[in-house]
Amino acid sequence: MVQFGYNTAVINAPQKVIQEFISSVHLSRTGNMISEDTRDLIWSIAVSIFAIGGMVGGITGGTIATKFGRKGGLLLNNILGIAGAALMTFSKACGSFEMLILGRLAIGFNCGLSTALVPMYLSEISPITLRGGLGTLNQLGVTVGLLLSMVLGIQNILGTEERWPYLFGVAVIPAALQLLLLPLCPESPRYLLITKQQEYSAREALEKLRCTVQVEDDLEEMRNEERAQEQEPQMTVCQVMRNKSLQLPLLIAIVMQLSQQLTGINAVFYYSTGLFMSAGLSEAVSHYATMGVGVIMVVMTLVSIPLMDRAGRRTLHLYGLGGMFICSIFITISLLVKFLYEWVTYLSVVSTLSFVVFFAIGPGSIPWMITAELFSHGPRPAAMSIAVFVNWSANFLVGLVFPQMQRVFENYSFLPFTGLLAIFWIFSYRKVPETKNRTFEEIAALFRREEVVNVNGLTTVVQRKPPVVHHQSAELVAEEKNLETYGTFLIWANGPGPVR
Repeated sequence: MVQFGYNTAVINAPQKVIQEFISSVHLSRTGNMISEDTRDLIWSIAVSIFAIGGMVGGITGGTIATKFGRKGGLLLNNILGIAGAALMTFSKACGSFEMLILGRLAIGFNCGLSTALVPMYLSEISPITLRGGLGTLNQLGVTVGLLLSMVLGIQNILGTEERWPYLFGVAVIPAALQLLLLPLCPESPRYLLITKQQEYSAREALEKLRCTVQVEDDLEEMRNEERAQEQEPQMTVCQVMRNKSLQLPLLIAIVMQLSQQLTGINAVFYYSTGLFMSAGLSEAVSHYATMGVGVIMVVMTLVSIPLMDRAGRRTLHLYGLGGMFICSIFITISLLVKFLYEWVTYLSVVSTLSFVVFFAIGPGSIPWMITAELFSHGPRPAAMSIAVFVNWSANFLVGLVFPQMQRVFENYSFLPFTGLLAIFWIFSYRKVPETKNRTFEEIAALFRREEVVNVNGLTTVVQRKPPVVHHQSAELVAEEKNLETYGTFLIWANGPGPVR
């Protein structure tokens, strides 16, 4: 996921020198100067095609995960990563901006596929008590990549007219390292046992992961999931979307992904330097403040790792969204009154950095993790594909629309994000279940109105009775309210049915 973070931001720093490269290539080919509109169009394609590649890679992730395995899919994916980085690196030497665009497309596909496979792989190899913390490593890789691209993109390092191709060439390193080191890691035991029916290989993988031969409890938990999957086999994207019992978890997964992308964080990453300058900081100070954003993302993601399995995913997500909501209001205030008071400059910086802090502890990592947790083994790959496609589509939309929002709304450009943050907080409070310390089958049973119980040492799934309000505890009432859809469906023991 370092690759994803790095290539998300790497193209921003050398914008001027790449635009000059596009102009020089056009001049050498035609003998005429390129128009500013045409140059900006080519530049926009080079930037946005990364997200388009990510959409395609994300939607194919489920198929690749099922056919080649989680580990196998990641290994194959590195070929695309190396090819994309090579195309971008040699684009200047070959005098071809088309190579740069094709390289961005290939590396986008690589990153989109990674965002589908990596959370799935991490959630499936992790013990229940560590699943949250290990799942956060996914986002840690993204933030490290973002920071690395910011540092290397400084004009004194690789952000120059001569050295910018090497800035893109750095993307070869994470792909090559993964290609060399991933073979040392085992395949997902769940994939081996449930999909490939290879219990001996699954046991070997578990023993390697747990560093002990005492893995019977983990195997039994996987067998329970396998037995449940006999009634719910591997599903395609279309089957997941049509399955009524999966509509609520799929809705939650989609909204969680949107809560990561449509809350303004990409606007902060893409345009943070401009935001700081518009708040009154000098250009040099604004560049360093932008790097501070990257540093804070890394530090706060590290801080959130132990919290994930203590406080819980839902709790952290609510705190994160709530904090971002408040900070977005202060960002808008600082933009409105920046010329009235000198201290407003500091308010702008503090509000933006605090916005990033709250994003890192909540919406930064939790949507990837909780999407993989909401589904049992059968529909999980297809559900991840849908969620990743939505995430990349929203990413593309923000990059496309936010510059227009700045022109139309000017100093009020963050207010739409403030409204969306409020909507996402309400949805998360009412609908998102806590997945901390629950097995995949226990989480799936929540949405089927079932309970996973242990009888004489054997785990089994039993149907819940329809709720009787006057006998319910406050805790059970809250849980059932949390699992009602927005007035469209009620989940009963026999599956969803229309509300009357």
